[in-house]
Amino acid sequence: MLARTSGVPEVSGRDQTEAWEVALEASGLPSFRPAGRARARVAFGAPLPAGIAAERELADILLTSFEPVWRVREALAGRLPGGWRLVDLYDVWIGAPALAGQVVAADYRIDLGDADGGRVAAAAEALLAAERLPRERLKGRSVVRYDLRPLLLDVRVVDVGPPRLVRVRTVFHPELGTGKPAEVVAALGELAGSALVIDSIVRERLILVGELDL
Repeated sequence: MLARTSGVPEVSGRDQTEAWEVALEASGLPSFRPAGRARARVAFGAPLPAGIAAERELADILLTSFEPVWRVREALAGRLPGGWRLVDLYDVWIGAPALAGQVVAADYRIDLGDADGGRVAAAAEALLAAERLPRERLKGRSVVRYDLRPLLLDVRVVDVGPPRLVRVRTVFHPELGTGKPAEVVAALGELAGSALVIDSIVRERLILVGELDL
């Protein structure tokens, strides 16, 4: 289990994974290196967009021999990519399904500064009551139209502040895609009658199959 600060330089998901693989190689741990690959593989549960902090990210690291948790922790200490830290380590059955295929949702905590709490709360209720939430997003040079509603499980004001904190739970769907917290905030702003400014977003945790009834 990993955590990341929001100040990490914006890099692609591939560069982020490569930085972790370099750190794993430098650790000296007996990591498994697939055929045809220059380095050992690190598999993240889900991509983490640039600019978003994380508190409990999940990643799989495959070792070729059983190692005690304390040794793995010591080997990785001081070698992690900038802005990352190790929260916890767990043994996972080698025959378990791939981690990415088990991630079904995520919880986010969003700081909306001094936004009107009453309006945001009313907009959150309206979002959850809606049958459809038509949205548009850019994909390359094209505009893609989609329905945000099936990708949104919950949204609520959790601190009237300021800062005004909103908690959002979105879905990772193999066909429909992923509910993005910034899109949820954009929809909230439209219903609240004014654009909402995001001060920060924290992904609190990833939710796996069996931890949530969808």
